Amino acid sequence: MPTSTQTQTIAVLGAGAWGTALAIQVARNGHRVLLWGRRREHIEAVTAHRCNAHYLPDVPLPRGLEPCFELAAALASASMVLLSVPSSAFRQMLRDIAAHPPGAGRLLWTTKGLETRSGKLLHEVANEELPAGWLTGLVSGPSFAAEVAHGLPTAVTVAAEDNEFARQAVVLLHNDTFRVYTSTDVVGVELGGALKNVLAIAAGISDGLGFGSNARAALITRGLSEMLRLSERSGAQRDTLVGLSGLGDLLLTSTDDQSRNRRLGLALGRGRPLEAALKEVDRTVEGVATASVILRFARALDVEMPICEQVARVLFEGLDPRAAVTELMSRESKMEIR
Repeated sequence: MPTSTQTQTIAVLGAGAWGTALAIQVARNGHRVLLWGRRREHIEAVTAHRCNAHYLPDVPLPRGLEPCFELAAALASASMVLLSVPSSAFRQMLRDIAAHPPGAGRLLWTTKGLETRSGKLLHEVANEELPAGWLTGLVSGPSFAAEVAHGLPTAVTVAAEDNEFARQAVVLLHNDTFRVYTSTDVVGVELGGALKNVLAIAAGISDGLGFGSNARAALITRGLSEMLRLSERSGAQRDTLVGLSGLGDLLLTSTDDQSRNRRLGLALGRGRPLEAALKEVDRTVEGVATASVILRFARALDVEMPICEQVARVLFEGLDPRAAVTELMSRESKMEIR
C-alpha cells in the first residue's frame, strides 16, 4: 500500500463542484491528479484559466492537478479512482471505467442517492458493474465543495467493507483541515447521504413558507427518526446515522443556503413551480431523484416515512407545500420514542 509520503496518480471523474474540490484536496496532499470531465469545452476552459470558473470561480488549481478530457488517459495509470457524478450517471460511468481498466481496481465515490430505475443502493450497482476483486467505498458527510476547496475545516466519513482500503483512502485525503473517519457500515453511510437531501428539501419548504425556526427544528428531528427507521430496517448501524454521514450531513444541508436541496425547497415554499425552482438552483438536486424512489424502497421494508412522502407529493403530484405541512402537523399524536 502507498504511504503518505509516496506520490500517487489519482483519477477524479466528474469536474463539477465536488469533483473539483476533491481533486484540489488530493493535489494539495502532494499527489498527481487527473480531473476528467465529459464536456471538452469545459475542460479546455479549466485548463486555460487554471480554475473551474463555473463551479469554484475563486479557487486556483494547485500544482499537480491536470484537467483531462480523454477518459482512457485519465484512468491508465491511476492507483485509485474517485467518482463524483450524479446518481443518474453512476451506472454508466462504472461501465465506462470497466471498459478502460485503471492501474488498480480501487474506487471511491461521492455520489449521494439511489439508482432511480432500480431503487438499488449504489454499492449494489457497483457490485453489478465492476469486475470481481475491485475494492470500493464512498466518501460522505457534511461538506460543501466550496469550503473544502478553500481549505476550511471539514470532517467526513469513508465507508468501505475492507478496512485496509478505507485506511488507504484516509492516507490519500486526510490533512490538517480535512479530517477523515472510517466506517464499515456502507449501507448506513449511503442511506444517510441519500435521505438527508430529501429532508433538506422539506426544511427549505418550511422556511420558504415562513414557518420559522421551531418548525425547522421539528422537521430535522423527525426527519432523523425517518432516517433511523429505514436504515436500521436495512441492516445499518444506528450509530452511523447519528454521526457525520447522517445527522451531521442532515444538519448542514437543512440549515445552510449553500445546500442545493434546501434552496430548491425554499423556492417551492415561496410558490415557485418545480421546473422554475430547478432552473433557479441551476445545479443537480439529488433530493429530487431520491424522493422519486425512496418511498418504494421504504414500502418494501414496511417503513413509514411521512416527511419524505409529503416531499414526494409536492414534487411529483403538485401538492401545495402549505397543505403538505398542514397534513404533517395534523397527524395523530403518539409517543415520540418507541
